[in-house]
Amino acid sequence: MTVGSSARFSALGLLAALAFGAAPAFAQSIAEVAAYQGPDRTQRLIAGAKKEKVVMVYGSTVAEDMRPVSDAFRKRYGIDFQYWRASSEQLVQRAVNEHRAGRCAVDAFATVAAELETLHREKLLIAVKTPATEGLAPLAFRPHGEWVATRLNIFSASFNTNLVKRDEAPRAYEDLLDPRWKGRLAVEAADFDWFGTIVMKMGEEKGLKLFRDIVQTNGMSVRRGHTLLANLVQAGEVPLALTVYSYKPEQQKRDGAPVEPLYLKPVVALGYGPAVSRCAPHPHAALLFHDFMIREGQEIMAKRDMTPTNPKIRPLPEGVDLTMIDPVEMLDNRKKWDDLWTSIVLKPR
Repeated sequence: MTVGSSARFSALGLLAALAFGAAPAFAQSIAEVAAYQGPDRTQRLIAGAKKEKVVMVYGSTVAEDMRPVSDAFRKRYGIDFQYWRASSEQLVQRAVNEHRAGRCAVDAFATVAAELETLHREKLLIAVKTPATEGLAPLAFRPHGEWVATRLNIFSASFNTNLVKRDEAPRAYEDLLDPRWKGRLAVEAADFDWFGTIVMKMGEEKGLKLFRDIVQTNGMSVRRGHTLLANLVQAGEVPLALTVYSYKPEQQKRDGAPVEPLYLKPVVALGYGPAVSRCAPHPHAALLFHDFMIREGQEIMAKRDMTPTNPKIRPLPEGVDLTMIDPVEMLDNRKKWDDLWTSIVLKPR
């Protein structure tokens, strides 16, 4: 090696050292930190995160389900975990407003596909390359690499077994045309993407007519919040809900509640996962959280009946063929599906 080459490599080595811990967090390039895939990646992220002392996460997961993750993260790394929880739409609105005001308060996000894709389009995220993603199913990844799905929010129906006999439960959406369901059905208010995905899968003309006929025949109660809707089924206020996230009735059933999840075809799933803010004030902590969600976080959430995207941790529900919600379709054609959802289900004409 020549003297010039030696000097050049020494300089590169110095730059690498500065990128991981030798320089203050504000002087580092988050892109360099996010792209590093060396065998000591985790150790370097931990060292940097301990200097930063805190991670701030904006998420849409209810506190009771995020708490096991945040508790495990704090215990393992000794780093403060701050969590601001809101609906996925409110989360995006706050992040965009802060960015436009020249503020950057958030390190990382944990929310669902369409909102993560919106943050990508707003240029608020940064691509992350990490060996932690090894073993994830192909459906977990996006071409731009700015977010990765660590779990699937699988939509299921849920019914109260004190109000609906198991042998009377519908086996297909067409069964909901039976007048026995009049005044007994409910959906979550914001699930236009579930609706649009099912309609496209069925064939648009057929699917729209079916939902129109169901609502005109039997009506549809509208509630806001998937957890709330699941809890109303458990309490007996809603006999049959069509759009809950399946892990919640699975949890309730396991705890002895009179609840049964029900998978009507086509079964629709929504990706959920972490992403890192492009201007994260605590970049090492943000990336440490990102990798933690992919590894330990999946195991923690699987214990809560959620479906990870690493099939080795927990396989998909047996016999369930999933149709993924396409976040690009739902963003590009949101007005169409929102208008149809509103006119057919929320405020039928």
